[in-house]
Amino acid sequence: MRLLQAMAGAHHGGAEAFFVRLGLALHRAGQEQLLLIRDDAERAAALRRGGVEPLQLPFRGWLDLATRLGFRRAIARYRPRLVLTWMNRASALCPRGEFVHVARLGGYYDLKYYRRCDHLIANTRDIAAYLVARGWPGSRVHYLPNFVAAMPAPPLPRASLATPEDAPLALALGRLHPNKGFDTLLAALAEVPDLHLWLAGEGALRGALERQAHALGIARRVRFLGWREDGPALLAAADFLVCPSRHEPLGNVVIEAWAAGRPVVATASEGPRALIVDDETGLLVPVDDGAALGVALRRMAADAALRARLAEAGRAAYEADYAEARVVGLYRDFFAEVAR
Repeated sequence: MRLLQAMAGAHHGGAEAFFVRLGLALHRAGQEQLLLIRDDAERAAALRRGGVEPLQLPFRGWLDLATRLGFRRAIARYRPRLVLTWMNRASALCPRGEFVHVARLGGYYDLKYYRRCDHLIANTRDIAAYLVARGWPGSRVHYLPNFVAAMPAPPLPRASLATPEDAPLALALGRLHPNKGFDTLLAALAEVPDLHLWLAGEGALRGALERQAHALGIARRVRFLGWREDGPALLAAADFLVCPSRHEPLGNVVIEAWAAGRPVVATASEGPRALIVDDETGLLVPVDDGAALGVALRRMAADAALRARLAEAGRAAYEADYAEARVVGLYRDFFAEVAR
């Protein structure tokens, strides 16, 4: 069964990273496929390292005739039985043809881009419910979770980031965007005097967050790391992960922490509250409640037994539902079903 996947996403992002992981995992599982990507040397190199040669197209916008023609030619040459498009742009630019068109949504997107699709994949049950509530037949909406690779790594030396070896250390990962709630995290950190924070991510809010850290008197305990490719090493060095998002459709970082054997503190935004059982597989606090987040941070930082218990339960949840072999199997079963 020939599969064509198309991704027109940004240079960095959770969906973009999962596209690469899934494409390479399907390749390892023997899936015949062609991957179309937006021009991106780094993403193309990552795919090539895994044995997959992508076709790169501009994917510049709705009036991009070169991409429309290239997309059409790729389908005509490859003759896929199924086309899987990722998010808005690739889905809207996909030509019609003699194939089953499936789109994957990792958020609560405007459904005008998906009118010509035959099936939709949602990576959370809540997104699947959103699609059905907006008129999509339940038989054409499918929940398929993400997976993350469990990649043990030696911890990044804390001294390399001027962090004391004996201090409790939290890690946060994500774009520096209002949705991620890092301003609330910094306010909460000010109430936990001994806790240090590594914040890995880049975005327009970096300057504002750095100024906030100085104003709160916590700049010496916060390290702004920029975009990083060594997430497993950062997780191995940290005592726990914190996910303070206002809006987080899935929460890949939660699953990544579970896979690495690290406990999680998260706000009860859409994705984390669907993943985490409070006080069993993590600690959940209300969104935008700096005081409650501060209490949870203090509790996690001070209690090694709590961290160990939550980490063990999170790892078990990862192995049961979000490991590569399980999710790849679900995708391949789904492909076979809809291709019939």
